[in-house]
Amino acid sequence: MKTRVAVRNLRLCTKDCLCLYVCPTGAADTEDSIIDVNKCIGCGVCADACPSAAISMVPLEYPPQQKKEPAVVECAMLLAKNKTKEETIAMQLKETAESDRAYRLFAAMEKAVRLVHEDIAREAGYMLPQSGNTHALLKEWVNNPPADDFPVQAAKDLLESIPDNDKKTKKYKCLVCNAEFEVAEGVEPVCPICKAKGDQLVEI
Repeated sequence: MKTRVAVRNLRLCTKDCLCLYVCPTGAADTEDSIIDVNKCIGCGVCADACPSAAISMVPLEYPPQQKKEPAVVECAMLLAKNKTKEETIAMQLKETAESDRAYRLFAAMEKAVRLVHEDIAREAGYMLPQSGNTHALLKEWVNNPPADDFPVQAAKDLLESIPDNDKKTKKYKCLVCNAEFEVAEGVEPVCPICKAKGDQLVEI
């Protein structure tokens, strides 16, 4: 059973396409450039061959998000908001630059600030899809969309498909079909395969 899959960072991909030649299952050869996780067997050959380090091997199950004090998260998010303002200023200066040299300078500043912003947000727990912070943020946006064109349904789909590793769960085994599954504490366990429940399930 595979424990990891290959993921391609499109911003780093230089289209060398070595991954297409070495992948034993053809998982890397897709029209949208997103590696097919259903075909990927987790061997890591594509990641080893990629000359631009655009492919990483990521685990199928992540550990819970590292706990941080609320004050630390608050400071990080305040800093991230300031970085957003800096990025906007750099973008405006880039668009109004009167020379190619100035354009490239402000473009580099814009990208640098964006990367710092992403690192700060990641440290605060908002770029780890399995964290409770991300789930809380998505729920807030679903209930109070930040913009008229915000993709509410996409956010709902993410909440349903990505587990919240900060939520306490219990693991059960079905005595009918032998399936093992987890449910959040306080939720009645029901086998997702055969729908068995009650005495047909044992906690493991």
